[in-house]
Amino acid sequence: MQILLEKNVACTMRDGTILYADIYRPHEKGEYPVLLTRLPYSKDSPYYSHRYLDTNRLVESGYVVIIQDVRGRFQSEGEFEPFIYEAEDGYETVEWAAELPYSSGKVGMFGLSYYGFTQLLAATERPPSLHAIFPAQTLSDQRNGNFYYNGAYGLGLSETWVLESIVPDLIKRKYKDPDSYDMAMKKLAESIDHIEEWYVHAPIKDWPPLKELGVAEYFFEQLERGLQDEDWQKSSIANKYSQINVPAYHLGGWYDSLLGSTLENYVEMKEKADERKIKEDQKLIIGPWAHGDFGSLIGDRKFGSHASEDWIDYKEDLTQLHLRWSDYWLKGKDTQIMDEAPVKIFVMGVNQWRDEQEWPLARTNYVPYYLHSQGDANSSDSDGTLSTAKPDREPADNYVYNPKKPVPTNGGGTLYDGVNTTGPRDQRNIEERDDVLVYTSEPLEKPLEVTGPVKVKLWASTDAEDTDFTAKLIDVLPDGTAYNLADGIVRAKYRNGYKPEAQLNGEVVEYEIDLWATSNVFLTGHQIRIEVSSSNFPRFDANLNTGQTMMNSTESKLANQMVYHNKEWPSHIILPVITKDE
Repeated sequence: MQILLEKNVACTMRDGTILYADIYRPHEKGEYPVLLTRLPYSKDSPYYSHRYLDTNRLVESGYVVIIQDVRGRFQSEGEFEPFIYEAEDGYETVEWAAELPYSSGKVGMFGLSYYGFTQLLAATERPPSLHAIFPAQTLSDQRNGNFYYNGAYGLGLSETWVLESIVPDLIKRKYKDPDSYDMAMKKLAESIDHIEEWYVHAPIKDWPPLKELGVAEYFFEQLERGLQDEDWQKSSIANKYSQINVPAYHLGGWYDSLLGSTLENYVEMKEKADERKIKEDQKLIIGPWAHGDFGSLIGDRKFGSHASEDWIDYKEDLTQLHLRWSDYWLKGKDTQIMDEAPVKIFVMGVNQWRDEQEWPLARTNYVPYYLHSQGDANSSDSDGTLSTAKPDREPADNYVYNPKKPVPTNGGGTLYDGVNTTGPRDQRNIEERDDVLVYTSEPLEKPLEVTGPVKVKLWASTDAEDTDFTAKLIDVLPDGTAYNLADGIVRAKYRNGYKPEAQLNGEVVEYEIDLWATSNVFLTGHQIRIEVSSSNFPRFDANLNTGQTMMNSTESKLANQMVYHNKEWPSHIILPVITKDE
């Protein structure tokens, strides 16, 4: 089949703003369903616009593929402000696509990350011609795992994303003189090349890489916006799940920076859709993947060729999965996809795909594993242990958190520029620090599967006005290698939500640290380990312990942190244990 490409096709929005799209379609007369994606990274860039899907195969399979620059980006007119216009612009683009002369009138959407969210935001407006979506590794609310995580600022992601992904086009729009443009781009390149030095710059409100260029004002406006600010709702679907009445196939990864919101979207859309059928028309697949990385090698671990996007469960690639989903909803073909289990997960450790009927799994046994020590859990050479036995009388552990020497990020669900930042990484170097508390179980006598949401209940005190606490779940191999599985952070003043709490004054406080989720079998001879500390930098900004933040201050002080594990304050991690069916 020959493919016809139409470049820069205009789509006029309600306010007269023109958005431009590239349209790929069969070079044969007929009417075809449309697969649409809307992105801020340039429709002309093959890396972003085609990414993990073979769009040629989509067209060859009888689809019109439309890739559109969102408002204010690349070829499209208007001003760019992340996510703000995507609901209404998405509605109008869907209906425009449905009316094209070669369109069958049925539209589906696809894309990951930002262009996963453009699908969900458009769906909140309920365009009549939108029949199915496939949101991959995307968000629900910018305060929930994207630019913030339990009150902590996602520094690495925010600064990397704006510099590398957003600023180049803004420079092109602002600097029309060739010499000025060249100078601005050179300055940008220098900033990107030295971004690890810029991560430590404070206050962020004066961040030179952007201030000197005079672009991306939204970045600074967001810094000034409190987490309670109603403006966040404009780009959120957290309170709009009941408005989304469209079948959705949600795709995530255990090491994805947006895993938490992907799982939330699936669970909430199944629960809150106002039509029973739509609740049943939600599917979820979670691989061992990182953000935008669907390979078999993630971080320091290889999960097998059947884990990759090219050969999922030895059966099909991601393009074929999208086609089966789209063929069912847009062409009415019986592809058997709705006969399959609604949930498909990759279980690490045994490296196997498995079908499930729900998320979280109904047969989960939530087991508390308690922290223990004799007051010396600092570093992996300490006396910190982990077991299902409840503590009685045990001394607290303490460490000093110094914001000027934060614990460095080492893998996890990261999304920022750096060397070897993402996925499972050996944590032993981190565990040599005396500001990291380490609690390790005895070697397992038989395999233990942990699949589902993971939370830490931590009783702690601090002499700081505000501070952070972090936790990490780790699989320790018999040779001592310690691979991270899940991690989380909580900012003390946001421990109960977006409304800041009063000063701490040294009181013992219960914190819940959400580690999102994982699926891993701890094999025989392996050990379960928990790390507790107060920083994970530059994934999150370093808390200054003063009540101020890196956004507006440079002053910091040391914080004396106490972690309790006794009968009254039994700090523990809650593991979702799955037992085999008898």
